[in-house]
Amino acid sequence: MSKLKVISEKSLTNNSRVVGLLAQLEKINTESTESDTARYVTSKILHLAQSQEKTRREMTAKGSTGMEVLLSTLENTKDLQTTLNILSILVELLSADKKFGVKARINGALNITLNLVKQNLQNHRLVLPCLQLLRVYSANSVNSVSLGKNGVVELMFKIIGPFSKKNSGIMKVALDTLAALLKSKTNARRAVDRGYVQVLLTIYLDWHRHDNRHRNMLIRKGILQSLKSVTSIKLGRKAFIDANGMKILYNTSQECLAVRTLDPLVNTSSLIMRKCFPKNRLPLPTIKSSFHFQLPVIPVTGPVAQLYSLPPEVDDVVDESDDNDDIDGEAENEIENEDDLAQNFKNDDIETDINKLKPQQEPGRTIEELKMYEHLFPELVDDFKDYDLISKEPKPFVFEGKVRTPIVVPTAGEEASGNSGKLRKGIVMKENVSSKEDEGDKKPTFMNLAKEDIKDNDRTLQQQLDDQNRTISSVRGLNNDIVKALDRITLQNIPSQTAPGFTAETKDYSLPLSVLTCTKACPHMATCGNVLFEGRTVQLGKLCCTGVETEDDEDTESNSSVEQVSIEVPDGPTLHDPDLYIEIVKNTKSVPEYSEVAYPDYFGHIPPPFKEPILERPYGVQRTKIAQDIERLIHQSDIIDRVVYDIDNPNYTIPEEGDILKFNSKFESGNLRKVIQIRKNEYDLILNSDINSNHYHQWFYFEVSGMRLGVAYRFNIINCEKSNSQFNYGMQPLMYSVQEALNARPWWIRMGTDICYYKNHFSRSSVAAGGQKGKSYYTITFTVNFPHKDDVCYFAYHYPYTYSTLQMHLQKLESTHNPQQIYFRKDVLCETLSGNSCPLVTITAMPESNYYEHICQFRNRPYIFLSARVHPGETNASWVMKGTLEYLMSNNPTAQSLRESYIFKIVPMLNPDGVINGNHRCSLSGEDLNRQWQSPNPDLHPTIYHAKGLLQYLAAVKRLPLVYCDYHGHSRKKNVFMYGCSIKETVWHTSDNATSCDVVEDIGYRTLPKVLSHIAPAFCMSSCSFVVEKSKESTARVVVWREIGVQRSYTMESTLCGCDQGKYKGLQIGTRELEEMGAKFCVGLLRLKRLTSPLEYNLPSSLLDFENDLIESSCKVTSPTTYVLDEDEPRFLEEVDYSAESNDDLDVELTENAGDYEPSAQEEGLSDSESSRTYLP
Repeated sequence: MSKLKVISEKSLTNNSRVVGLLAQLEKINTESTESDTARYVTSKILHLAQSQEKTRREMTAKGSTGMEVLLSTLENTKDLQTTLNILSILVELLSADKKFGVKARINGALNITLNLVKQNLQNHRLVLPCLQLLRVYSANSVNSVSLGKNGVVELMFKIIGPFSKKNSGIMKVALDTLAALLKSKTNARRAVDRGYVQVLLTIYLDWHRHDNRHRNMLIRKGILQSLKSVTSIKLGRKAFIDANGMKILYNTSQECLAVRTLDPLVNTSSLIMRKCFPKNRLPLPTIKSSFHFQLPVIPVTGPVAQLYSLPPEVDDVVDESDDNDDIDGEAENEIENEDDLAQNFKNDDIETDINKLKPQQEPGRTIEELKMYEHLFPELVDDFKDYDLISKEPKPFVFEGKVRTPIVVPTAGEEASGNSGKLRKGIVMKENVSSKEDEGDKKPTFMNLAKEDIKDNDRTLQQQLDDQNRTISSVRGLNNDIVKALDRITLQNIPSQTAPGFTAETKDYSLPLSVLTCTKACPHMATCGNVLFEGRTVQLGKLCCTGVETEDDEDTESNSSVEQVSIEVPDGPTLHDPDLYIEIVKNTKSVPEYSEVAYPDYFGHIPPPFKEPILERPYGVQRTKIAQDIERLIHQSDIIDRVVYDIDNPNYTIPEEGDILKFNSKFESGNLRKVIQIRKNEYDLILNSDINSNHYHQWFYFEVSGMRLGVAYRFNIINCEKSNSQFNYGMQPLMYSVQEALNARPWWIRMGTDICYYKNHFSRSSVAAGGQKGKSYYTITFTVNFPHKDDVCYFAYHYPYTYSTLQMHLQKLESTHNPQQIYFRKDVLCETLSGNSCPLVTITAMPESNYYEHICQFRNRPYIFLSARVHPGETNASWVMKGTLEYLMSNNPTAQSLRESYIFKIVPMLNPDGVINGNHRCSLSGEDLNRQWQSPNPDLHPTIYHAKGLLQYLAAVKRLPLVYCDYHGHSRKKNVFMYGCSIKETVWHTSDNATSCDVVEDIGYRTLPKVLSHIAPAFCMSSCSFVVEKSKESTARVVVWREIGVQRSYTMESTLCGCDQGKYKGLQIGTRELEEMGAKFCVGLLRLKRLTSPLEYNLPSSLLDFENDLIESSCKVTSPTTYVLDEDEPRFLEEVDYSAESNDDLDVELTENAGDYEPSAQEEGLSDSESSRTYLP
């Protein structure tokens, strides 16, 4: 009868048919009818569920009783086929319902499924669908805990076992289920307590040994995933170490390296080993800075106050808690929509209070207090009666004559001035050259701003060859004199002491400072017949003991490349003057009281004449380095562990062995605290914290000597703090070779191979980390083959630019400018905490005459306020500022027009103390000065207090700057870009979009970035952001916008790495490009003048006639700026956890696909940075 009823329902629609079948099944349950009927009904339901998506949706729809009916039947039936049918139906429903696990728990399916497995362990046909269901149930944390209490973990270990060719499908599903279950800390503890970590390792080793054809890689990976889950708790990691897990996984992963398809196993093994690597404290007496500076005032709150209140032993111990530590309560609350959570987190830092966003000019200080800054604005009151001006009769400004040739701007890196007969670049100077030849050499490289020539600013090959041949020939004859001269300037306090680095047979040139003279002309600096270095002791670092190498033909071809490159000779003296630099260094005050001068700062730097491509990342380099780190733990007897440099211990002995490198960083901006030799040619380097701080390690600048040729030296800087770096995306460290400088190549170059940046096993206590639990450190590792034996080389995070270099450049600019044409003032804004002066520069054009009309025009020029180098480690900001200053002081007509348009107030270095002492981010107060603009303390933050005072003074006298820009460097993004401030764009990034309709805002803040995106090759508009974040409310950009009222208030960020768009795409950035950016910024201001004041500005438009549709002052923003995240780069195909905490779960699919990646031919061929260089045509 039942069969007849079912058949008679064939005429019904499919959906109603499923309902009818379910009703029939429910009736069978209540009547306890024969099992063959239930088997028939369930088979029909299974057929519909397998063939029709609508059926699956209807059965899982809200209000449907399908699940209850099926589970009730499953619980009551004794028929095997009926059970299989129902389990198969449930498996089909998994994909149709994302909340299937929750519904299953509510309907009691968890225990039913679990009991079925327990009762039918030998029935593989029945166990497989049950495991598939349990795998889905376990993805829910609440289900996982519930199943664990009912013995599911123990049950899984009855199913999985040693290598077997049978039932591999069940084994795979069981392992996936186990990995999901062990993500619950409760289940993981249960597995550890029962000794299952050892079991998993034994099983894995067995499968590894027997799976010779690698057909069961998914099973092997499933075992590793279970180990990865269980080692997320401290007990699991300890059990893993005790079971010799490090050695087992290390050996097996090394055996897998030969087979590319096994990369997922290698990567997962690497993650587990890194996670389980015992956490160590840094091998330092304290993580506080080696140097101490007593502050005049101790802050009441903040990191410095916390540092001063810490007991001395706190940072000497790594507490037991770390970034993978257990939590007391199990996280059992379900997150229904993780996407929404992620979105809310993303927007959490964006300011949402419209009242806070609206600029509100606040005087902050009374006009009487601000009068202290009057003397820094003499241009507002000077009548120029005492000046011998060019013109005595008033006349309106007109551009005289026609433009016969395009207006040109000197390429960044050239310093133009016409009042000196000698040409100098770094250490190279030409002497005894006839006037005709001298004139012939004065051929500067120009950068044409005309549209048709903007892409090509290189000199012709023939010009390069001619200049190079002349320069090289003049230098080689002088090499021996250079060495003898450098002998004399190696200064010591003790007359009997020989110059370091020289042999005993070398003549002792060292003399007391008061009588030391140089009587022989030095070809790399001005003739010195006077007494050198009077007063304070200053000494140069040691010179390479072999002197200048005589290069043979092969060396010349490979290193100097005379036929391909040239040293560009400017049409006047450079801004670098070694003598002047030494004099300035003597007056520079540092906390360690440095008495040495680094050779790169003494010789100077010129941009290398070749392109330096962004380095291709070799596949697998990171896991190789991590494996070598793990070897330290496994083979501890192979580790040398010898201290070879230590500024905390002045009594340490420098090893005398000839094959050990010598290190030094005791010079301005130097940062290297300790060096430990790990293996014969491998060294761990530890950086010093910022003074009055126990963190901020990223900037490095140090000297290396004693190297041998043909040896690959590996350097590991082991206490970096940023979670990611451009070192992972093609950036290389900088290296400067003294030997190369003596051979007429005085430049910093990108150097190093096998570079990567990853989290290591060093950490600090949560108390010392400011409350962050188990703060881990990161390693920068790179390998170098030095170009010369026994050279003296310097390494740096980025192109160094010291405080003394800035003072030297400013003095040279002041001494070489034309006072009748350029108004230039160098004042002292204030003194820093350690007594160094903070320079303030004023640049504009002199008035045409001292007549009233011209003086009025002079005084009414709008102000442009620029600042830089608030963060000492962002040296690229100083190179951009150098380009700006040199352009403003040049004799180009466009620069003159710019000076006639604006008055520039410039603070080129906001943090001199931090720069001098080798800090990365802070001043001597131990605080980030760019977070002090809201309420700067005059005693702790004098440069910020007085820089803000200047701006407040301008606001008080109704002379608000048209533009404020603070130059910075960015360590995680490519290109140059700007951050600005916009109410509307900030609101667009919040969830409250309704209020944006009420905001009326002039979008003029976008004009300057848009202009720069068209004229500056390195600038990228798409990376710009105009969102105001809560965490940035105390920065210069936001405070100057909000409190001072400057609409165009910007931070300009320059990459430390390179560009991924435009003319410089694929190239690492150099000082030439950075200085060019500074010059282009000035040109952008001139364009801004045309756009904002077209009637007042009568410069011919042909001078700056690039794209007509560049920007319209009345244009509307059609879309909000993309919110700029810190992490701007894609993840690697080599899926190794470098940026996240090591217990973060990685995307399994990405890991599995890692084996599909094949390196390009170019990638495989790049083994040395030299071979990757492309010489300029």
